[in-house]
Amino acid sequence: MPTKKQIKTRQLLKGKNGNLRLVLTEDVTYLGKQGDLVEVRPGYGRNYLLPQGLATIPSEHNLKLLERYKERVLQAREAKLADLKVLAEQIQRVPHLTIEANANEEGHLYGSVGAPDISRTLKGKNLKVEPDMVQLEGVIKVCGLYDVKLNLGYEIAAQVQVMVVPAKTEEKK
Repeated sequence: MPTKKQIKTRQLLKGKNGNLRLVLTEDVTYLGKQGDLVEVRPGYGRNYLLPQGLATIPSEHNLKLLERYKERVLQAREAKLADLKVLAEQIQRVPHLTIEANANEEGHLYGSVGAPDISRTLKGKNLKVEPDMVQLEGVIKVCGLYDVKLNLGYEIAAQVQVMVVPAKTEEKK
């Protein structure tokens, strides 16, 4: 009697070279867009894409419905694009972000300001920007005004000015 795993493995469609054929339910970097039918290595499909919910097994019935699914995906993508464009406009309206950091008298930071700090400051202004959207060439180690590019996804970019200032310390009396 075959086990559940053996039955499930038989249901997976094989492509050329024994690779798995899967339909992507989300965009996967370097693999494809949502709704694409892709071929991946069996381990990558079983151990990453399927458990993470990034892909689904295309049954014969699903392959017939793939065109309808692609239409729904296109509508969802257009809605997401509209949301990202609104977010980009909101970010452009922000004159600059001020981030306080511990620094010495010359303006050199004791730590650094990176993408998570910028993301946290933007989230404080109700702008949903994740740290991986912030494109810094390196971390900021000196107080000053910096232009930071944001890649919001779907080739939508924005730019925000970040002012790093020394943290105010209470002087001893």
